Amino acid sequence: MGQVTQFATDAAKTQAAIFDVTPVILSGGTGSRLWPVSRASFPKQFWPLVSTRSLIQDTALRALGEGFSAPVVVCNEEHRFLVAEHLREIGVAGSQILLEPFGRNSAPAITAAALLVAERDPNAVLWMMAADAAIIHGAALRAALGKACAAARAGHVVTFGITPDKPETGYGYIETGPVLDGLDGVHAVSRFLEKPERAGAQAMLDAGGYLWNSGMFVFTAKTLLEEMQLHAPDVVAAVRQALAGRRADLDFVRLEREAFAACPDISLDYAVAERTERAAVVPADIGWSDVGSWSALWELGAKDENGNVAQGDVLLEQAANCYVRSDGMLTAVVGLSDAVVVTTEDAVLALHRDHAQDVKRIVESLQRMKRHEGISHNRCYRPWGFYEQLIAGERFQVKRILVHPGAKLSLQKHFHRAEHWVVVAGTALVTRGDEQLMLRENESVYLPLGCVHRLDNPGKIPLELIEVQSGSYLGEDDIVRIEDTYGRN
Repeated sequence: MGQVTQFATDAAKTQAAIFDVTPVILSGGTGSRLWPVSRASFPKQFWPLVSTRSLIQDTALRALGEGFSAPVVVCNEEHRFLVAEHLREIGVAGSQILLEPFGRNSAPAITAAALLVAERDPNAVLWMMAADAAIIHGAALRAALGKACAAARAGHVVTFGITPDKPETGYGYIETGPVLDGLDGVHAVSRFLEKPERAGAQAMLDAGGYLWNSGMFVFTAKTLLEEMQLHAPDVVAAVRQALAGRRADLDFVRLEREAFAACPDISLDYAVAERTERAAVVPADIGWSDVGSWSALWELGAKDENGNVAQGDVLLEQAANCYVRSDGMLTAVVGLSDAVVVTTEDAVLALHRDHAQDVKRIVESLQRMKRHEGISHNRCYRPWGFYEQLIAGERFQVKRILVHPGAKLSLQKHFHRAEHWVVVAGTALVTRGDEQLMLRENESVYLPLGCVHRLDNPGKIPLELIEVQSGSYLGEDDIVRIEDTYGRN
């Protein structure tokens, strides 16, 4: 884990070749294999899983500084404020955040980014990255990026192929062809291969000449759009129309919903990479991981003398080669080997590391059962702060609410519930009908059913309060927003 942290620091400081690159960060995944930490409402890219920063922050830091333009980030509407806040925290300014009204996979996402960048410079080099991968070796990455940029400017669609060190079945593979003329260290792609069974993975590892498909690409906007037009013209048509109908929303760019809804759901691999005659690959030994399972996090983590990785309030006794994480209560593991145990405030996961890829089946089951644990945490983040459920009963529930300094909730009302707010820290400016009330620590206010109300933090410290709801229906959809600072009306 220390290696990953050091890489992100080195990458931010290193001023290598002048790449003149626009990073494009795709932040649309849910990371279901990392449940119960990663869930749709707060997926793995926003968690500090391999360093002290979130994965999306580490990703952005790889392309920060001389030679890089401000990033284009493509994400869904629900995560827009999370993306903006995570970039702000690490000093990334001037980013363009493209909002997808629906998830349509990587090909439409990168096409939207390429069209946007092409408006100012069709020959701009784009570096497409997932927001949720880890890379350890910064210097090797910079060297590989330099080769990829040269190939991209020569008209190629370039991917990074990771040198395999084990028969991994969770990644796709690339069979390398000959070195391209005039492009040192860049190979033609013979073919892309789907995720193999273990025997097939072992055979490729033994044979050599095969690389893991990292999913990172480098190309010019012009090249990408030409290849998309050739191989997936329906995607280009729908995305072009969605971008033409875009509208600004605070610091975000919203793609037009109806046009984007008509866009096929397809990855860049299927749409272009496996079909184009311009595919190239740069073999790269950069310490890459897609952080796609708890087993991957065990491999990346700092281990004790028994091979265990432990995070949070954890006790181990006669355990070996385990990954144990607690984001909540004390978690004790005794006499287990090669196990994963993950504890959150509302769920516990225990499995053998060999079954790390099967966690997604639990998520699918939870979603079929319509259980909130398959989608959201007890703590739900909002642009103004967060709330978390503490207690729930048949006709009542208790929540903790935190509002950032200077932030405010929407002006709203409810048809089915009344609320009682008790301030426990900070200062609250409460709108209740025609009244405005200033509440301080240990003061409270009652909001009867149907009254128009708002919560504002005018202070310099976070506002924390306890909310007690009572009524016949307590769902989050019983909110009528009358006015909202964040455009959620």
